[in-house]
Formats: sequence, C-alpha cells, structure tokens
Amino acid sequence: MSVKALYDYPVVPKDTVEQFHGNQLVFIGWDQHLMFCSPIALPLPPALPFAALVEQVLTDAYGQHPEFTRIDWSRVEWLLDGQPFTPNPVAGLRDNGIGHKSVIRFRTPGLNGIAGSGS
Repeated sequence: MSVKALYDYPVVPKDTVEQFHGNQLVFIGWDQHLMFCSPIALPLPPALPFAALVEQVLTDAYGQHPEFTRIDWSRVEWLLDGQPFTPNPVAGLRDNGIGHKSVIRFRTPGLNGIAGSGS
C-alpha cells in the first residue's frame, strides 16, 4: 500500500559540511580486518596532510589491532571513493581529492586479519 504525503516536506540534510565546524566527514576502512566491522567516520580538517592521517589518525583508530604495527606502508593499496589512488603524503586531504563524505579504504598485502581470518 502506497502512502501519499499531504504536504511537501523540505528535505534538510543534517550532515552537510557546514555542520562540522571547518572539518569534513571522512569514512576510513581497513579491508580484510573485520575486527572493525565497518569504516569509521571521522571529522577531519581538509588541510590535514595525508602523512598525518596515516601516522596519527590511523594509529589512533586502528592501532589496537595486532597486525597494525606490521603494516608496510610503502605497499599499502589505497582506494578513494572506490577508485585506486596514490596519495601525496605532504598534501592535505582536500589536495588529495578527499572531500566531505569521501570513503578511503586501504589494503595491506600479506596481512589478512588475525591468523588470516579477515578479522
């Protein structure tokens, strides 16, 4: 059974970039590591250098995983919004093409979760 609204209700998104006080919302997921069941959402400054994202943000977010310290960052495969990309470590997020609500996924060859379990 379909429903018809009596009025036109304005759609006002509550997660626009203006709501994050100069930051942008970025989703980050570590493929084949389902100890973290889904990408994490973080409000990050657009000028944050990608190297700081790796060294500080990802360490804080994923550092408790037993394989995190074994990551060879030179071999990591990066995806931005579903497309492979090579980040510039000294450039900011915005300059790397990372925008509000972008999804960053990273794959760590040779590391496939605890005992190869994907978790």
